[in-house]
Amino acid sequence: MRLRHAGLLAGLLLAAPLAAQDSTAVAPPAPDSTIPARTEAPAAPDSVPVIRPPVSPMGAFWRSLLIPGWGQASLGRRTAGAFFLAAEGISLGMTISTSSQLRYLQQSGSERAESKSQQREDWLVLLGVNHLLAAMEAYVSAHLWDFPGDLTIQAAPSGVAGAVSVPVRFP
Repeated sequence: MRLRHAGLLAGLLLAAPLAAQDSTAVAPPAPDSTIPARTEAPAAPDSVPVIRPPVSPMGAFWRSLLIPGWGQASLGRRTAGAFFLAAEGISLGMTISTSSQLRYLQQSGSERAESKSQQREDWLVLLGVNHLLAAMEAYVSAHLWDFPGDLTIQAAPSGVAGAVSVPVRFP
């Protein structure tokens, strides 16, 4: 019982300082008339705009988990989206086809029914893996949405080397 009260007390102590940091809860104080007003212009904020992806990473994850390729398409990665959608179509078609063949083999009492059942399970696993891979790839793509796309691979004397150009801005 003491452990439960200690956890509750610790939660309250940790939550109290966090609530005090909310700057929207308290109105700012009125300016003091005895302090002279600043005459210089305030410093300009950084002029670099924040670029956000068209969909959040978790939004892209859930979209591609529901329909593989949807999250990629919403991020403008239509080729990757088409790949996952094609893999989904092939896996789903083969699952349906194998299920139909399995029903026929079971009705006819064939010895190959067990093998066909294993084949159907394989297609079902591939269907699930495609959903998970599409969702994870969409999640990562949303995080790396504004990453520069000019990565190159060049031949080097000792083999293969990669190069990344990083733009640097000076004020």
